[in-house]
Amino acid sequence: MEKKYAILLFSKPPVPGRVKTRLTHVNGGKFTPEQAAEFFKRSLWDVCELCMWCIDDLNAANEAERKNNSGAPKRTYDLIVSTTPKESIPLIKEALEEVGNWPHNIKYMYDHGATFDEHFDNAIREIFDDGYEALVSIGADIPTMPRSHISQAFQWLDYFKEVTGESGFVVAPCQECGSSLIGLNFDTPINNQGIYYNMDGIPALDGYVQKFKDSGVPCAYLTPVADVDEMSDLAHCLSCARALQQCAKFQTGIYYPRRLLEWADWMGITSVAKPNENHDPRQYIDDVDPDKTGAEAPALDAEETEGHIK
Repeated sequence: MEKKYAILLFSKPPVPGRVKTRLTHVNGGKFTPEQAAEFFKRSLWDVCELCMWCIDDLNAANEAERKNNSGAPKRTYDLIVSTTPKESIPLIKEALEEVGNWPHNIKYMYDHGATFDEHFDNAIREIFDDGYEALVSIGADIPTMPRSHISQAFQWLDYFKEVTGESGFVVAPCQECGSSLIGLNFDTPINNQGIYYNMDGIPALDGYVQKFKDSGVPCAYLTPVADVDEMSDLAHCLSCARALQQCAKFQTGIYYPRRLLEWADWMGITSVAKPNENHDPRQYIDDVDPDKTGAEAPALDAEETEGHIK
């Protein structure tokens, strides 16, 4: 018995003026359109490499499963990159082939519809019509996606289907009440209509939660992962990426976006913090005359907190 699974990666071709325009000067960012496109291409490369690592992890897990249980199915995993329109497929394929030969085959498709909700549902439907058991979907602009998230998402979907006997859903939020990852079984009765495009002001994550409640579908939650749309998002991304790079020397199972970091270092891009003059009252507790409070208390140096790009 064989079951096949898909990692669905949504992406646009890394063409200047078509990707990450909120990072460009014209929209208040710090990049030229060419630099924004280069950032996105590097992120695409790293996310694809992450998926390759995850396929290796999943294949190894299935090998161990079949060794311990002769009745366990053979599980295979494909990376499917979806773009739009159809004419974009050669462009994104060309961008990925700049890296060279990938360790696993990459399949390409195009999605279509009037809204992203329709694009999402059409791509998912086509994949399941092709006989896939379950899929996990991520975006190309989330280079710090944990390696374990994708594997855990598939594990939850298999648990829901094979242990509880129900089809389920997995979600990891992003930093803005949206999603950075979703996963579902082929017959999970949830679609994306009204999730990313609605007129009621309902955030995507809340929209999914309401669908869980209405349908009774079992669901699993993974920790949030930030995507990159604004310059502040990029500052957060680079700080996390550099932390991952250092921790990978000592912590197993860590993937860090090396191509993005190489480009950021070459560009001289660093995360900086603006001084924050809002002090916590506790700073006046230690080593301060108890008779002095408020304005009479000594002023301390401003703390640096939120990150920005320099």
